[in-house]
Amino acid sequence: MMCGITGTPGTGKSMIGDELARRGHRVVHLTDTVGPYVTGDDEKRDVQIIDVDRWAAEFRPVDGFVEGHFAHLLPCDKVIVLRCRPDELKARLAQRKYRASKIRENAEAEALDSCLIETVEDYDPATIFELDTTGRDAPYCADRIEQFVKGEIPADYGHIDWTSFLEVGP
Repeated sequence: MMCGITGTPGTGKSMIGDELARRGHRVVHLTDTVGPYVTGDDEKRDVQIIDVDRWAAEFRPVDGFVEGHFAHLLPCDKVIVLRCRPDELKARLAQRKYRASKIRENAEAEALDSCLIETVEDYDPATIFELDTTGRDAPYCADRIEQFVKGEIPADYGHIDWTSFLEVGP
């Protein structure tokens, strides 16, 4: 069974993936797989341009977890969408030395539920679990993910509303 862990940058995907790996799960960090699919750089947005369609088509499914911003674009059996309150997300990204414009872009994407919406468009509701990582450590989050994957807790999403964090104005 392949389980995807997706979310906006800064929500904890890599950290939780590392925790799951420490527990003996196979975890593929998708950033390690996209190299051959990079077609350029978008300097204005400070991102690499990736041929995501080709990458997803050529990705070989694994028995375990795949973690990354594009995990929901793969044919996963279950998908965990990590969420983080936008003010905390901004602080996490600032610690990583992201540009102010990139921090704002990601916080807005988080407030607008971008990764969740993309996931809901492609997956059966019974296979989606939304997990708020705000103020929570990797062991807690890994516990919840393991419980979901084992069927001990049900699929659940759509209860987080961070639209109040959207900035109005220029």
